[in-house]
Amino acid sequence: MAHLDFEAPLVELEERIAALKELTEAGAPEAEEIDGQIQALEAKADELQRELYADLDVWKKVQLSRHPDRPYLRDYIAMLFEDFIELHGDRAFGDDPAIISGFARFESEIIAVVGHQKGRTAKDKAHRNFGMAHPEGYRKAVRVMKLAEQAGRSILTFIDTPGAFPGLGAEERGQAEAIGHAIDVMSRLRVPVISTVVGEGGSGGALAIGVANRVLMQEYATYSVITPEGCASILWRDGTRGAEAAEQLKLLAHDAKALGVIDEVVSEPPGGAQRKPQVAAQALRAVLARHLAELRELDAEALVAQRYQRFRTLGTWQ
Repeated sequence: MAHLDFEAPLVELEERIAALKELTEAGAPEAEEIDGQIQALEAKADELQRELYADLDVWKKVQLSRHPDRPYLRDYIAMLFEDFIELHGDRAFGDDPAIISGFARFESEIIAVVGHQKGRTAKDKAHRNFGMAHPEGYRKAVRVMKLAEQAGRSILTFIDTPGAFPGLGAEERGQAEAIGHAIDVMSRLRVPVISTVVGEGGSGGALAIGVANRVLMQEYATYSVITPEGCASILWRDGTRGAEAAEQLKLLAHDAKALGVIDEVVSEPPGGAQRKPQVAAQALRAVLARHLAELRELDAEALVAQRYQRFRTLGTWQ
């Protein structure tokens, strides 16, 4: 497992535990003595883990939202859904691997799944463009959402992007229009829509698939109008001051909940979803199932009205 700098002491302990376990499995003669060492080290590792993650500052939580081993959409598709069928292309320009979309079975119900996908290896990161979608990605997402609406199927979206791709080709093909159109279409969908921020939620690239009846965030995810580094480069002409900008952006899950930007924070295992992906997925499954059941009680007109009112009240202060 990859690790962040502040996690190094814990990772070192876990590696020692793993090495000792290999010795016992190999039938080492001093197995009983080794078992005692393992138990002591595991207790020490548990205590260190609690200490490390009990009081993380904002920047460390931002790093956790970007952890290279954090589950991506492909991982959640495998853990949450059955019979997933991916649909490709926007029927106008091409296919964008940074957006995955299709249909799957969730809790015996067929639903639409749309979300950003980052890459693991260098080759895959380039292929997925680091989760930064082009216009054709958002147009593909809209195509699948409209299909879901026609079939009366609920829609689950998963947000994990630093932002929409700002390159020349994307701008030439109408990046801003594609994002605006996606927001417009989502605001009028007549089926239940739930969006979950599972990693980074950055700028319009996140909002383009985030206009939902319910917006959720995993505990160590972030959601902001801009990345901390981008904010720092604009405010202070110094992108290295990202940690300072992160303090001001109020981009953590509990901040978003307090401001009414999201509806619920989904708990993660200690240290983040990458440590126990299955546990994180089960927690997310339970929350998604509960919100879907509640939204199914609303008719089409009520769903549209609720979604409109939800976003209309953002930023209201007394």
